Amino acid sequence: MIRIAAVGDIHMSPESQGTLRSSFLTLRECADVLLLAGDLTRHGTPEEAAVVAREIKDLGVPVVAVLGNHDHHDERPEEVAAILRDAGAHVLEGESAVVGTGETRIGVAGTKGFGGGFVGACAGEFGEPLMKEFVRYSRRCADGLHAALKDLADRNCDVRIALTHFSPVPDTLAGEPQEIYPFLGSYLLAEAIDTAGADLAVHGHAHAGTEHGMTSGGIRVRNVAQPVIGQAFHVYNLPDHEEHPQG
Repeated sequence: MIRIAAVGDIHMSPESQGTLRSSFLTLRECADVLLLAGDLTRHGTPEEAAVVAREIKDLGVPVVAVLGNHDHHDERPEEVAAILRDAGAHVLEGESAVVGTGETRIGVAGTKGFGGGFVGACAGEFGEPLMKEFVRYSRRCADGLHAALKDLADRNCDVRIALTHFSPVPDTLAGEPQEIYPFLGSYLLAEAIDTAGADLAVHGHAHAGTEHGMTSGGIRVRNVAQPVIGQAFHVYNLPDHEEHPQG
């Protein structure tokens, strides 16, 4: 059994320093990896990233993260990512990482992802250059996720996980106004996950959404935004997918 701890949308700032540290220090007892599904800071400043870094440093389990839209707000995502990496985290964007303890090999493919909507109500690559670039950016993110998952297929992993900030499916957005679904995720991410293969997909971003969903290909999707799971993290057991509240 492989134990996957995950949370997103912790939105940390100097005022919240230490609020997650004590819970995160229990991870070595209940999890094999911690996944951070973006929006780790409030405004994407290096000062806020340093707060996150102190929360996740030396936890005794690997930490794998993607950035979210809040982490891009100050237009310094590279600095934010570098600070998290200095604290030991693997920060992914169209990349993969293999982590684990002992003989366990956990493969994680990550991208922030982007919006665009879902089948039947999605943006198309047509019209003004800005609209075309919106959709092309979503596609580049999805293509990066697909390539990273395919890379993991060749690396002898026990499980493969897709980690994003934006949602790959509308199921986990239930509770959010439907008018904003195109800004919460894209079907292109689900296509990448289904065609490349994964054992679990984890995302954040949708604070008023729903935890459980599934791609059309039958891959389980979990929205781990902290306002949704209501705790410091949630643990998912693979391959049997039993789920246990923690934190």
